[in-house]
Amino acid sequence: MNSKFSSDSLDRMRLCGVIAVLVIDDAKHAVPVARALLAGGIDIMELTLRTPAAIDSLTEIRQHVPEMMAGIGTILTIDQLHSVKETNAHFGVAPGLNPKIVAEADRIGLPFAPGIVTPSDVEAAIELGCQQLKFFPAEPSGGLKYLKSLAAPYAHLGLQYVPLGGVTTENLATYLAEPMVLAVGGSWLAPRDLIAAEDWLEITKRATEATTIARQTRGTV
Repeated sequence: MNSKFSSDSLDRMRLCGVIAVLVIDDAKHAVPVARALLAGGIDIMELTLRTPAAIDSLTEIRQHVPEMMAGIGTILTIDQLHSVKETNAHFGVAPGLNPKIVAEADRIGLPFAPGIVTPSDVEAAIELGCQQLKFFPAEPSGGLKYLKSLAAPYAHLGLQYVPLGGVTTENLATYLAEPMVLAVGGSWLAPRDLIAAEDWLEITKRATEATTIARQTRGTV
């Protein structure tokens, strides 16, 4: 089974270990928050389509912070998928698995990871050729203990998971120590209130802490 992501992208995700997941309400904050994350060592981010500012924010980041690997999450419709592709996003993500979205992402050449939380989800993703899967919501669904049980029957296929939802600095190392975990989604790095307050120093501090944990856990210090 071939990955929908390039080997370079996968290597970068594993090396970084943490993908910043953001909700941005005003596109003017896009570039400063991207630079704040970079200053802390986080060079991959997912902008969620929960606000109208997401697409404009991605456009700003791709233009002014090209060293940031930036994708879009919460893709729920075909129209959104095409908008994301037009902004030259590095990847797309969804909270669940919609076969039509996965198929269209494949057709237009957008690396895409659907969300899974059950064995049926995993098997549907396998049928669609997906090898990187978003495990969401991670902690409310049973956390790493549940993920290990879920993933066991499919371990021989080399699937990789990105847990998101309830991952924090307290359990980050535990997740990243698992070889099947490609990276985690970190919504705590730059929450909505810190972005609105333009507290870039705190965001850099949180990114630095997460980067340190990731590097120590994976031996990339």
